[in-house]
Amino acid sequence: MASPPGDGERDGSPAESRSVACGRCGVRSAEPPPLTWTCSVEHGVRRHFCEACARENLRAIEGRLDSDWW
Repeated sequence: MASPPGDGERDGSPAESRSVACGRCGVRSAEPPPLTWTCSVEHGVRRHFCEACARENLRAIEGRLDSDWW
C-alpha cells in the first residue's frame, strides 16, 4: 500500500515530537499525549483532552458516539 506524498508518519521517517495542551482546561500539556488522554476530531481539527477533563465529561463524549460504538 502506498503512502500519501508528504506523510512523514507513514513513510518511515521519524515522527516529529509534538507537545499538546488539553483542549478543555488548557492547563495540562504533554509531549507526546499519554495513552490516558482522549483524542477527538471536531470540525476537522484534532483536539486532545487530559485524563481529568475526559473523566469529568465522559457522558458528553459518549453522547456524540454513534450507537454502533455502544
